Amino acid sequence: MISPRGYNKRILVTGGAGFLGSHLCERLLAAGNDVLCVDNYFTGSRSNIAHLLDNPHFELMRHDVTFPLYVEVDEIYNLACPASPVHYQHDPVQTTKTSVIGAINMLGLAKRLGARIMQASTSEIYGDPAVHPQPEEYWGNVNTIGPRACYDEGKRCAETLFFDYHRQHKLSIKVIRIFNTYGPRMHPNDGRVVSNFIIQALKGEPITIYGDGRQTRSFCYADDLVDGFIRFMATPADVTGPINLGNPGEFTMLELAEKVILLTGSSSRIEHRPLPQDDPKQRRPDIAKARALLDWEPKVPLDEGLTRTIDYFKTRFFS
Repeated sequence: MISPRGYNKRILVTGGAGFLGSHLCERLLAAGNDVLCVDNYFTGSRSNIAHLLDNPHFELMRHDVTFPLYVEVDEIYNLACPASPVHYQHDPVQTTKTSVIGAINMLGLAKRLGARIMQASTSEIYGDPAVHPQPEEYWGNVNTIGPRACYDEGKRCAETLFFDYHRQHKLSIKVIRIFNTYGPRMHPNDGRVVSNFIIQALKGEPITIYGDGRQTRSFCYADDLVDGFIRFMATPADVTGPINLGNPGEFTMLELAEKVILLTGSSSRIEHRPLPQDDPKQRRPDIAKARALLDWEPKVPLDEGLTRTIDYFKTRFFS
């Protein structure tokens, strides 16, 4: 029901100009909410939300979450943090600060307002897993001093903070662990495997696979993931998570490369390079909790999602 203020809710999305944040802002606006999008544009882009700027229920603010934010909102989605190795390893100290200090600032804001807050955590908290597929109860296998630790450990610490605020201050929290996600508005140079392969294929360059290509990932289309966000935020207060959100379909890097080459009609060949340090060999979510608690599972098949993503990259960068 629409409130006397003329909208359902006023919702803050940190990292709202990013790949996932921009899709979330769209969905929240479509549901009749007022949306405050906060981003410092380190990996986000104004072009991702340019089509929303004329919407009277959308507001854009340039801000870094490592500094306090003083606004009035009803709900908070905390998505602020670079999420690809290329970007989070560029300034690892800032990455850790964004995860940890950013969480403290957003939790402090939620506490002051009595607002519900969702944390976008990550499958990276499982590290190079010794359990497969990964259930939420698995504590992970993370190198705390390796080059990926700024992201892995930053997100793990953020989860700790969220649950401590929940226990100590009775804050209403939701924690989602996001597995590999892809779709339109991915950054073309983010180093993620889907965008890498698509850009290389469209350019006719060699498709670079690290290691033997038998390492696996599970790929969830952005629309499916955002649907999970919305469903989770609407659950009762005692459903805190963490909950895995991702696609349980599992593909090797070689399988993904072959699909991209086929769907783009590219003549690219496959080129192998050394595997980066601490790169997980397997990654697949156990989504039993999401199915049971959210009535959620991915709907978009990989071939269909890749076709939509390829069309986006063609139109945005090759037309």
